[in-house]
Amino acid sequence: MSVVIRPATVGDLADIFRFIHALAEYEKAPNEVLLSTTDLEQSFFGVNPQVYCLLSELDGVVTGIAIWHLNYSTWLGKHGMYLEDLFVDPKYRGSGHGKALLVRLAQICIEKDYPRFQWWVLDWNDLAIDFYKSLGAQPMDEWTVFRLTGNSLKKLASEGY
Repeated sequence: MSVVIRPATVGDLADIFRFIHALAEYEKAPNEVLLSTTDLEQSFFGVNPQVYCLLSELDGVVTGIAIWHLNYSTWLGKHGMYLEDLFVDPKYRGSGHGKALLVRLAQICIEKDYPRFQWWVLDWNDLAIDFYKSLGAQPMDEWTVFRLTGNSLKKLASEGY
C-alpha cells in the first residue's frame, strides 16, 4: 500500500500531540513544548481555525505530520504558506512520506494561488537541508530571524508609545 496524505481530524489529536513532542525531542528542546491537546483542538478545529494539519498514513498508521498556516507578502499582495512543523516518524523516513506531505502542501499552494511556500530549518539539520535542496528549495541565507518572548516581549509591550 502507498502513503496516504489527508487532513487531520479531531480523532487525530493524540497522534499530532505525540509527533509534536517527538519533534521537540529531535530538535533538542523537549521542555519547550507547553501546549495541550485542548490547545491543538482549538487551533485546528475551533470556531475560526488559522492553523492546519496534514497527516501521512500507511496502512492506517499515522507516519508524519505537516502543520502550516498562512503568511503574507506585501510585495506580492498575496498570502503564502508557512510550514511550521514537518515531522516523519524515523522508521518511515526515506520512503517518501515527507516528500508526499510536501507535494500535497505545494499542490494546496497552487490550488489557492499562494505564490510562496516557506519554512525554517535548524542549521545543524543537514539531512533536512539536503532533502529540501533536493526538492529545489532555496535557503534564504541573507535573512536573520528575530523573536521576542517572555520578559522581553512583556517589557516592550509595557513601554507604550
